[in-house]
Amino acid sequence: MTPLFTIAELRAIEHAAAQRLPEGALMQRAGQAGANQALDLLPFTIHRAQVLVLAGPGNNGGDALETAAHLGHAGAQVTVLHFPPADAAAAERIEALRRARSSPARFAAITEAADARAVVTGTAWTLMIDGLFGIGLARPITGDFAALVATVNELACPILALDVPSGLDSDTGAVVGGGKTGIAVRATRTLTFIGDKPGLHTAEGRDHSGAVTVSNLDIEPELFPAPRARLNDVALFAHCVRRRRHSSHKGSHGSVAVVGGARGMAGAPILAARTALTSGAGRVYACFVGEPPAFDAAQPELMCRSAQEYDFNSAVLVIGPGMGGSASSAEMLASALHSQSPAVLDADALNLLAGSEALRTQLAQRKAPCILTPHPLEAARLLGVTATEIQADRPSAARMLASRLAATVVLKGSGTVLAARNGEIVINTTGNPALATAGTGDVLSGLCGSLLAQGWPEWEAALAAVWLHGMAADDLVTEGAGPIGLTASELIPAIRTAVNRLAAQHGS
Repeated sequence: MTPLFTIAELRAIEHAAAQRLPEGALMQRAGQAGANQALDLLPFTIHRAQVLVLAGPGNNGGDALETAAHLGHAGAQVTVLHFPPADAAAAERIEALRRARSSPARFAAITEAADARAVVTGTAWTLMIDGLFGIGLARPITGDFAALVATVNELACPILALDVPSGLDSDTGAVVGGGKTGIAVRATRTLTFIGDKPGLHTAEGRDHSGAVTVSNLDIEPELFPAPRARLNDVALFAHCVRRRRHSSHKGSHGSVAVVGGARGMAGAPILAARTALTSGAGRVYACFVGEPPAFDAAQPELMCRSAQEYDFNSAVLVIGPGMGGSASSAEMLASALHSQSPAVLDADALNLLAGSEALRTQLAQRKAPCILTPHPLEAARLLGVTATEIQADRPSAARMLASRLAATVVLKGSGTVLAARNGEIVINTTGNPALATAGTGDVLSGLCGSLLAQGWPEWEAALAAVWLHGMAADDLVTEGAGPIGLTASELIPAIRTAVNRLAAQHGS
């Protein structure tokens, strides 16, 4: 269970560790870790490897200089692009520069930005190491540095980022300054120091960080605070996994009612209901706001009902897929929230909530388990901001929603963020761009409802549903069915496979 730490927490850990160590010890350890990671990426014929190291003006540049020194002594052909600080450098950085200049590494002679870009493009590099800017970057990368980063991003060789890809906010996963004014290095791999960081795994983080490895720099465990954020992992919900008993029956596994399907939008509740059924719910009702079909020809086990006539106290509710925004739909949502049933709110139910303070108050006062599954625009409507603001700090947005609405929140997107009512954050690691297509959210809501119906607690049901949903997409892409053109309905049998595999490996 990988903990995630904010910049403020990491600064405190680093400061406490530095009090126990000789000056510069942490930078030296970072440099050794960076060199070890680089050696894993280089060929056995290391003397032929051409490595370019970008050493920026801050302490991240000091880490890069220490890395360059170690690689030079290891036999690689190392070239350093060094950008000295405008003000007085820290003593440990001065010492790192001295060691690098005393090593076999070669320092490129540059007098202007154009010279630096010429160095980047002038050699067929085996590896590029990014040590331009670390977690302390507060302003967008602009001007000559922005042009340099753009040139680096065009390289064909692997790129190893030290601590964080330059230009990426390690707390939020947003590019510092935003996509229009900011730029960040697109790394193949990121070696992050002291502790893992939320921004490497959500928003733009997954596109810029590549594979993430953590080096804790041998800091004593007692200096780390209890984390308020983690990466999703089976270990977080494995205690809820159960194998099927021979003596069980359909009533043993709960009932789900999917409420939605206004005129012209019947497909959304069908997707959610089919998922609930094939992921283990004992009985599933598809309750239509519009005229219900007699049955689902592809899944006749579903029971199609009129939502107006259904007893909302008789099943776990999945409310919103294709529900529409009519006054009658709002009344139906109010009735559902008045029930004592566990509920999953998605799609149009979230939009109706956003438009009604009374519904939001009713939700916040509810005692039964509740999971909300907004995408960024739905979350923006609920908080009265823009989707851009949501994406600028996804963890904070998810926390705010969970607190205001007294529910578990699943903020969908790259690196889905789950927020508990107590402020705990989990960032999901499964899933891929195949999920960026219509209907996959309906599938996720049906899966959440199914786990709730099978007796899972609210928080663990959300964690497992998001993990399984992403794992199904990963399995399909591995098999060649995507990411381009994968459809939501294809996820459903893959989710069944993932659920059964999880039960076989971890069920009690």
